[in-house]
Amino acid sequence: MQNLKFNRKKKMGLIVLTIQAHARSLKPKSCLSANRDAKCQEVEGGNEVILFIGLYLVALGVGGIKGSLPPHGAEQFDEETTIGRKQRSSFFNYYVFCLACGALIAVTFAVWIEDNKGWQWGFGISTLAILISIPIFLLGSTVYRIKLPTGSPITTICKVLAAAIFNTLSNNARNAAVSTSISTETKEEEGKSNDNVTENLNFLNKAVKNKSKFEVTVKQVEEVKIVLKIFPVFLSTIMLNCCLAQLSTFSVQQAATMNTNIGSFRVPPASLPIFPVLFIMVLAPLYDHVVIPFARKITKTETGITYLQRIGIGLFLSIMAMAVAALVENKRKKVAYQNALTNSNESLPITFLWVSLQYLFLGSADLFSLAGMMDFFFSEAPFSMRSLATSLSWASLAMGYYLSSVLISIVNHVTGTFDHNPWLYGINLNHYHLERFYWLMCVLSGVNFLVYLVWAKSYKYVSKSTNGLNDSQMLCKSSGV
Repeated sequence: MQNLKFNRKKKMGLIVLTIQAHARSLKPKSCLSANRDAKCQEVEGGNEVILFIGLYLVALGVGGIKGSLPPHGAEQFDEETTIGRKQRSSFFNYYVFCLACGALIAVTFAVWIEDNKGWQWGFGISTLAILISIPIFLLGSTVYRIKLPTGSPITTICKVLAAAIFNTLSNNARNAAVSTSISTETKEEEGKSNDNVTENLNFLNKAVKNKSKFEVTVKQVEEVKIVLKIFPVFLSTIMLNCCLAQLSTFSVQQAATMNTNIGSFRVPPASLPIFPVLFIMVLAPLYDHVVIPFARKITKTETGITYLQRIGIGLFLSIMAMAVAALVENKRKKVAYQNALTNSNESLPITFLWVSLQYLFLGSADLFSLAGMMDFFFSEAPFSMRSLATSLSWASLAMGYYLSSVLISIVNHVTGTFDHNPWLYGINLNHYHLERFYWLMCVLSGVNFLVYLVWAKSYKYVSKSTNGLNDSQMLCKSSGV
């Protein structure tokens, strides 16, 4: 099974990292310099190769598990029944809840172990957790519904696109000649599927217009059309994940300049990601047991809140999060100015809990969007392409983080060129124009949301559980737009 294969890769990667963290000969010399600007010796040569082998094995394993586990779990429910579809939606909610539980352990217990006992203990405990998860997963192997591999969906997509391009570039005479020699099998396939041929994305219909070496069927063309129609959701959520990237970057830096004490206990700024994790752990059951049943009574529909509405709410919350982040940063800088601490490295007399407000909004946005995306992609994608479709959720996350880095570079280059003072550059965060960057993110997220609304208005559901609702109108009501 795919999950076990990727689990083994992740386990092997963690074992490699554990061995390297433990063996002195595989590590660089200890860096004991008190000067933060002093460069420590980096791992190099064969030791560097071992390090990257471990890291990439872990990345490959994690990517594979996150891409294959959600569709495997969702396939255990009967999508032909109302209760089965409801249970499947709850599964995605609690899948995100379990991810939050794992993240909570990672940013608390695992971090404490690594800081106080050593990195080898942190990696070792993670390896042990993976080993324990394998027999737990296998306990249900006798009752799992197993989807047998039928080929790569990427191969199908490439074949359909290649056939469409090939037939488009062929001259009219050649097309006429080829059209007279269509095989009986292809004719029968087209005859059976004529009623299922759609008029949208007509370019792809050319893939089955003539016989070619690609041997494309009408069914494959229609499946590729469905995937391409849900692709705008993937593009729309990249900006949301770009906002989420701020949780582990500038938000942590903001909190580091503030008072991080809660009573006599000091909260390390690096542990701030615990806030969105806790919010998700609270909101996921609340959403599943309170919000959705109430929404079902109001809308008289099976889903209560449709997939696109849920994703749209997440996009809208990300706009609110960036606006709140900008206002909090204005307040933080105002406190620094009033207390003459603008050029100081001392903690400001303002609690870091102000930063948790943007964590609340972004954590809520993550819950709505991630679970909504996986449910939407799984429900709408063709059976043979569900794993690929649900994997788009994680691809969106990765691209959002890359986009964040690109935006920061662009902003610094542009502002440095015209104002000779980059917004996001320097040693002291008090001299940054972080609030302007947050407002920029807010505007970009707003534009992204409006584009999403236009697309959601024209989208027609394929799955059974949506009841043909107009998402654009209901989404505007849900988000207050």
